[in-house]
Amino acid sequence: MKPMKFGIGQAVKRVEDARLITGHGQYTADYLPTGTLAAVFLRSPHAHARFTVSDTSAAKSMPGVRLIATAADVAHLGDLPCVAALGNSDGSKMPLPPYPVLAKDEVLHVGDAVAMVVAETEAQAREAADAIEIDWEPLAAVIEMTDAIAPGAASVWRQAAGNIAYDAHMGDKAKTDAAFSKAAQVVSLQVVNNRLIANYMEPRAAIGEYDAASGRYTLTVASQGVHGLRDILSKQILKVPPENLRVVTPDVGGGFGTKAFMYREYPLVLDAARQVGAPVRWVSDRSEHFIGDAQGRDNLTTAEMALDKNGRFLAMRVDILGNLGAYLSQFAPYIPWLGATMATGTYDIPVLHARVRGIYTHTLPVDAYRGAGRPEAAYVLERLVDQCARQIGMPREELRAKNFVKSTQMPYKTITDRTYDVGDFEGAMRKSLANAGYFDFDRRIDESKRRGKVRGIGFASYIECTAWGDGEEGSVKLEPDGTFTVLIGTQSNGQGHATAYAQVVSQHLDVPLERIRVIQGDSDRIPTGHGTGGSRSIPIGAAMLARASEKLSVQLKELAADKLEAAAADLEIADGRVRIAGTDRSISFEEIAKLPGATPEKLKAVDEFVPPTATYPNGTHVCELEIDPDTGVTEILRYGVCDDFGFTLNPLLLAGQVHGGVAQGIGQALYERTVYSEDGQLLTASFMDYCMPRAADIPEFHFETCNVPSTTNPLGLKGAGEAGSIAACPTVMNAVVDALHRAYGIDHIDMPATPSRVFAAVQQARH
Repeated sequence: MKPMKFGIGQAVKRVEDARLITGHGQYTADYLPTGTLAAVFLRSPHAHARFTVSDTSAAKSMPGVRLIATAADVAHLGDLPCVAALGNSDGSKMPLPPYPVLAKDEVLHVGDAVAMVVAETEAQAREAADAIEIDWEPLAAVIEMTDAIAPGAASVWRQAAGNIAYDAHMGDKAKTDAAFSKAAQVVSLQVVNNRLIANYMEPRAAIGEYDAASGRYTLTVASQGVHGLRDILSKQILKVPPENLRVVTPDVGGGFGTKAFMYREYPLVLDAARQVGAPVRWVSDRSEHFIGDAQGRDNLTTAEMALDKNGRFLAMRVDILGNLGAYLSQFAPYIPWLGATMATGTYDIPVLHARVRGIYTHTLPVDAYRGAGRPEAAYVLERLVDQCARQIGMPREELRAKNFVKSTQMPYKTITDRTYDVGDFEGAMRKSLANAGYFDFDRRIDESKRRGKVRGIGFASYIECTAWGDGEEGSVKLEPDGTFTVLIGTQSNGQGHATAYAQVVSQHLDVPLERIRVIQGDSDRIPTGHGTGGSRSIPIGAAMLARASEKLSVQLKELAADKLEAAAADLEIADGRVRIAGTDRSISFEEIAKLPGATPEKLKAVDEFVPPTATYPNGTHVCELEIDPDTGVTEILRYGVCDDFGFTLNPLLLAGQVHGGVAQGIGQALYERTVYSEDGQLLTASFMDYCMPRAADIPEFHFETCNVPSTTNPLGLKGAGEAGSIAACPTVMNAVVDALHRAYGIDHIDMPATPSRVFAAVQQARH
């Protein structure tokens, strides 16, 4: 591909940053139509209770109150759908309990919404919400998954016996059992993948508007894609034609998967706007985010590996319990199953049996969070492989090298029906270890000992599936002033789409990025789209825009040919102009846009890219750290990355994505944990109690790529947005365990490895 000044492969700084960091961003909460009313939600203080709204009259008569809605008032609205139901192993379908927009008669988690109040000001709405009289009858609650499936546990849903939402199996149990029976060594491990709270910078918000004359609704909302929300809202909840609903998403301050879903507040502000005849605005505060937004992870997994006498992996068993919470959020059942499809990771494991059970508890719903199942799978596998190496006495890197899928085996079909097209897993590992000084590590242990610290080094090799499923259709258009407009149905949540997509257009039209405007987040202006998630936006969106830009360049040459009195084949695009190759005769894009034959159809190119299958980014991360045994405090000293993303569109954007993902992984490994009391109260409901990593907790990164271009993507791209969060947890925890095992013989500790947990483990080992 020819290098272009602003094109693909260039380390161009983000064009959107100047606007955002100078306060000129436009977020959902910044939108305030004339006459807007404020909505607040009354939420349950109990994890499980029957209730009756006994009196709303006092609240309705309070100053400024325009509407109070309970379940009976919104019975015409449909339930929130789960779109990722799974089948059970016996062939039956999993039941889908209702997820109403407001709870009726019974609440199932703290924060369950029972009423909406709309008033002229937020203060008035909150005061009225406090005045609503509710009779509560608290019931037994079940919080932990192991308790939920125990005999006699409190029931979340009558349709789900034993609180099991589904019980699904993958692989061949008989062959797996046979392989284990012949194994020279069997290694087992049980790990917790702790529940997380997403904590993006911008809490959710939504503004509903209704035009009585046209019967059209408009929802302004921070989302990860407007079209999916539009279709679910219109068809399943509001029950109106899709053309009667416009969904708009302005700037978004972080999503991590959690802003992709349908939430109760969205249809409710729209219905309220219709009822009161004015825009209705709801803005979550951080406290409401903690008890109102879908949470992430929360798996308990038991894994076993069968090995022969030479350390070859023969078979693997996996038993996954995935906490789904009290309701089925949009994609929730699929997430643990998706993780199971990546259970064998980078290794040539010929036989597998996995059991996956989704479990109901009286907690907030759980759904996709950055990586969505793949971080859980990589964590289990890489912790298990390290355990195998310790148990059989083989160096960690040599055990991996012995069992990696080899480049010569590509394309390689896993036992879980994934097909890896390309990759050099051992090469990435060797390079990453060399960069990290892995083989000189022992010399640094003594330095730590002199200061009373223990030092460890750990690494993890990962692979993930990205950018599969639906394609993207979009367009590139030449405007009369010579600028270009891109319409695309993905949605930036801070990843830098405006820069990346503009680079693709610039590659083919050779114009500065500031002359390319990227528009996302408007279901009226953009006909179709499948949003952002699963690291799909750049691999799919950029491939589509490359096709559209190339098509438009041909069309513009054809328009310019008559004016330049030359054949289109003799023309080239350079410096924002079309010129006769080898001459100084040229015409600007602005002039082309004004030519007599420049019809709208010729000034616009529409194209589509549908991925034939997933792409498979992979790599190895290495972490070196120190632990103070007297306090349990862990300090990361070095963190190195060698990743294969196929092809790098923009090195700066790529590094930012990896750094951010690793920071989230470090947070999960060392700091973050969602804690409920036995009766279902969220004990970590603020930043006073839920520990987030700070800048001082994040090390400098060594980041490089060892790219092998994807054969399933026309640009060779592989998804990159989730990779850091997938690799970081096992990398950091393997380093923690390495340090503790070298010093005290400790071979297991669960995330998060907080100072109190580490200190307790050290004290127990010492005594």
